[in-house]
Amino acid sequence: MEKLIRVPFGDGWAEALPPAGATVRVLEPAVLPSLPEDAVMTRALRTAGLGNSWPLRSPTQSRPLTIVLNDATRPTPSGRILAHLVMMGLLPERPALGAVRVLIATGSHRPGGAEDVRHILHGLPDSRWPHLVEWHDAQLNSAHVEVGTTSRGTPVHIDRRVLDSGSLLLVNSVEPHYFAGYTGGRKSLMPGLAGFDTIEANHCLALQPAADVLCLTGNPMHEDAEEAISLLPLPDLLSLQVVLDQHQHIAFLAAGPLHATFEAAVAEADRRYVASLPEAADIVVSAAAPPMDYDLYQSQKAVDNAARAIRDGGTLILVSSCRHGIGDPRYFDLLASSATPAEAQRRIADHYLLGYHKANRLAAAAARINIFSVTHLPDETARAAFFTPFADLQTALQEAVARSGSASGLRIAVLPDGCVTVPRVEQTGRDL
Repeated sequence: MEKLIRVPFGDGWAEALPPAGATVRVLEPAVLPSLPEDAVMTRALRTAGLGNSWPLRSPTQSRPLTIVLNDATRPTPSGRILAHLVMMGLLPERPALGAVRVLIATGSHRPGGAEDVRHILHGLPDSRWPHLVEWHDAQLNSAHVEVGTTSRGTPVHIDRRVLDSGSLLLVNSVEPHYFAGYTGGRKSLMPGLAGFDTIEANHCLALQPAADVLCLTGNPMHEDAEEAISLLPLPDLLSLQVVLDQHQHIAFLAAGPLHATFEAAVAEADRRYVASLPEAADIVVSAAAPPMDYDLYQSQKAVDNAARAIRDGGTLILVSSCRHGIGDPRYFDLLASSATPAEAQRRIADHYLLGYHKANRLAAAAARINIFSVTHLPDETARAAFFTPFADLQTALQEAVARSGSASGLRIAVLPDGCVTVPRVEQTGRDL
């Protein structure tokens, strides 16, 4: 019997049996030796000199410690990290209200609710922590302070709570990102705590070819974000950057200054998330594994990564529950009102709005390959975004095989965690 294709889908799995004669390759983050995550964190914190002392100033009501965390669309295990800091005595078990606050770096995403807070702080036992949570809102102009303009013309508006803090603790995870190069690091501040116009100007740079996955040097988005941060009069700052393994456990942690910890985590992410493929595939099944199945906007990362592994005219099958629908409507509305992918790309080039970088990537992929989807979105919604919807993975795979003409010699690649796995096609000697 042929190997069963099995990828995450919502709270369960999507499965399909490939045809006889096809070659199936599963591309996953590398399985590397690792200590239990508590040991990883303890060792890293002690190596950084944090075994029993805290490098940041003591918080007060007027100059609080601000702990900056990702929102629920990111896989960062923030609650487990904070719980470990509490266990080591580096954070108080019952922090004083007003002296410590937890600021969720949403970027342009909407502020969340109680369910999101529970997800973000999962692992912290004390009931006081949720009461410390505050949400960034990029749309609230009065909540931001203008500090300057980058050389690329990006106006830098930052959440004023960054500047009135006595100290900052940035907690983030680093994974490949389809246009920022990598997530994590500077993203806690930019775009995480930036104003909407700042984010929009920075993300417009994603339309440039050098804004690509695994690329930092010469990446205009990354360099613009770094420059924006250099303009901020930041208080004392400690950065914790983690890299997760294939089971979403912490396999690496760097503690210290922002840039140094980000660089160390990027090197580790490269080792774990780049997967080799001998030659381009005819069909790629790519899953947006939780929590990246939050909505179509987030799931698009699984499309962009997978598209790198497909020959021209091949078929990509996105598997994602899209639990919260399409996400930001701007990119979707542009796609839905365009008759063809080429028309969408022309309109984006004429007038950029935040979210259009997503539309541009989807349109570019749809112009080159077939894109199928297995989601909980209505069929008409999927079609409006240039997806061909299917009720289940088996049916989608059968149609993809039929379009390929023959199952004999068919090359199928499977990305169970498509949002963070970056295929490298060896036949070309480069990342497609």
